[in-house]
Amino acid sequence: MKAVILNKDFRLENGFVEKPQPKNNEILIQIKASGFNPIDYQMLENELERKLISSPILGRELSGIVVEKGADVTQFNIGDEVFCGSGSMGSNGTYAEYISVPEVIVALKPKNISFEQAASIPSVGLTSLQIFKRLNLKPEQTIFISGAAGGVGSFLIKILLAHQIDNFIATVGSDENKQMLINMGVKDHQIVNYKEENLVENILKANHHQPFDIGIDLVGNYMAEVTAEILKINGTYVDVTALVTKKAHELLFNKGTVIMNISNYAYSMIKKYDYYKNSLEEIAALIERGSMIPSQYKVMGNLSLETVLQAHSILKNNQTQGHKLIMKNL
Repeated sequence: MKAVILNKDFRLENGFVEKPQPKNNEILIQIKASGFNPIDYQMLENELERKLISSPILGRELSGIVVEKGADVTQFNIGDEVFCGSGSMGSNGTYAEYISVPEVIVALKPKNISFEQAASIPSVGLTSLQIFKRLNLKPEQTIFISGAAGGVGSFLIKILLAHQIDNFIATVGSDENKQMLINMGVKDHQIVNYKEENLVENILKANHHQPFDIGIDLVGNYMAEVTAEILKINGTYVDVTALVTKKAHELLFNKGTVIMNISNYAYSMIKKYDYYKNSLEEIAALIERGSMIPSQYKVMGNLSLETVLQAHSILKNNQTQGHKLIMKNL
């Protein structure tokens, strides 16, 4: 099968590999579309992320059609349209024509969306839903969200609004991204441009000059420091990036902050695979009911090295403009 492969020199290249065969508990999926994530390029540059590489083929979320199934598979049939976040739990990554994965991490694709839309969901959807569920939010709690126009941020806001939770302030970096949030149902006064001067003051002003109960940091680095600054004593800092600076960590410690680390990888470590299926099915139900819609997406091209490199560059330079980047695999 055709694939984009990581070679011995740790560079990506076009290539061909043998089509995987499903094990007894696996289904073979013909990949119709796959999504790009920052971890894809970070695996090539960051030693911590590099340790997570389990295949020379990268990529970790997909939608497609079941074309074969193992002897013990009971939940899917040939021809089923499905989507999943494969992570390190597949025969290979998603920069390929086929992948074999355990049926316990797969969900049926919502009937009312395209393969491209479905491929945009798993990573941001799983992360956003985990944030929402672990916070166990109360109506009176105030929430700050950095990087709200990104994939996780915009999806999280859709989940919050679908559950009638709107007591949050969010940051964006452009008028275009501000308008995107407004189109989703966020009010103008809930949005702060992080590029303007006196950012901490502006964020607190938007919250009636009060510090926040919860800070959801989807950016890290400088924004980790901003988030730490605007939190209450004994507040909660939600870390999705693992990019907390030393200065931010000291402030969070001094404030007695609860730090909540968000990791979808954790559930594969303890083989709690139903987490992936159950979460995707919950999101699919929201979409099919019309309670929320998938993220905006942009098709970068068909399965090829050129498509992958272009997508990685856009992600690395933070030029997605609120769109999930998608590749058509077939």
